[in-house]
Amino acid sequence: MARKKNNKIRIEFRKKHQSQVRDADLTEQYATNKEDIDTVSSSRVSGKGDLTRHRTVKGNLNDSNGETLGGVDLELDRVTIAGLVLRVHGLESVVKGGDGRIYRCALRRVLKNLATDQRHVLVAGDQVRLQLEGNDQAWIVRIEPRKSTLSRTSKQRRHIIASNVDQLLIVASAAQPGLKPNLIDRLLATAEQNSVDACICINKCDLIDTSTLQPIIGTYSQMGYRTVMLSATNGWGVEALRILTRSKCSVVIGQSGVGKSSILNALEQGLNQRVQAVSAENEKGKHTTTTAQLFPLSYGGSIVDTPGVRQFQLWDIVPSELTGLFRDIRPFASNCRYPNCSHIHENACAVKDAVADGRLDARRYDSYCQIVESPGEMGRDEFDEFD
Repeated sequence: MARKKNNKIRIEFRKKHQSQVRDADLTEQYATNKEDIDTVSSSRVSGKGDLTRHRTVKGNLNDSNGETLGGVDLELDRVTIAGLVLRVHGLESVVKGGDGRIYRCALRRVLKNLATDQRHVLVAGDQVRLQLEGNDQAWIVRIEPRKSTLSRTSKQRRHIIASNVDQLLIVASAAQPGLKPNLIDRLLATAEQNSVDACICINKCDLIDTSTLQPIIGTYSQMGYRTVMLSATNGWGVEALRILTRSKCSVVIGQSGVGKSSILNALEQGLNQRVQAVSAENEKGKHTTTTAQLFPLSYGGSIVDTPGVRQFQLWDIVPSELTGLFRDIRPFASNCRYPNCSHIHENACAVKDAVADGRLDARRYDSYCQIVESPGEMGRDEFDEFD
């Protein structure tokens, strides 16, 4: 007879996750009344019981991306339903259940206290299991393994923006505010790192002569990135973007004021995302979206709106790995004289020769150098969010 598979595992919690570590003033109690204290069995500091940072739970902690919290199930013996996280705001999460209803959920404490390098345990796009409590209330008792994530560095920790995404929509504006190619390059590198498709959406094309965008559009198109020219106000390019987002989970990301919420309103009728005009003084966008939120699309698929970002610090990428994330630099790097060439200071560098010969775009190379030489400075500004 085959043995039943044991899927119990040991997980680690954050420090001081217990509500009460031990009985207070144990020494004083013993000195006051020695006869009432059993010194052998009353309290013991060990790796067992309430004082340990580990606990045995049912589930599987590892998924294809090496996540450390996917698949932890605390209530396998209780009836649960599937759910999709739409938004996380503070201690409350809005989840769409498998029954089609919207639930306001709290996360089980044991999940919140898992030891992890992530800034937040739960993010928009997570697939979860719900234990229902009342009409529209539920407990999140399981976080399913994530098939993909979109991450950045925030306060020296990993900030997962969204999970289970299929493609990244990098939204920029042709004017008000102006185009930031370096920010686009950093987001493209993040998409490459996470094996997520990327599409560049340039909004507000009605404000300029679009012929001025042809050089940069040509550069990205030669690398195989799709580029869509849009005007959310006039409806230009909206149908093309609707085709690209059908039956996929897409994440919209870009600096404040580029019109991310306006594009979402144009894609999905009745969404009514709040929008604001760009500041007349500095042409910078104002805070409208304050947390990542997933919206199911009526024509199939879903889309995640995110807070505006001024600059973007890459997560878990060292300079030696950056070359492989730049599609246009990668083919030349293998021809360098030195295997550990940084493509900045060395002689006999095939990448620098390609720039000099005009085979590699000089602006893209400058963007690469800026990321390698000043990784910390490029990550100072945070998302325009209030959590």
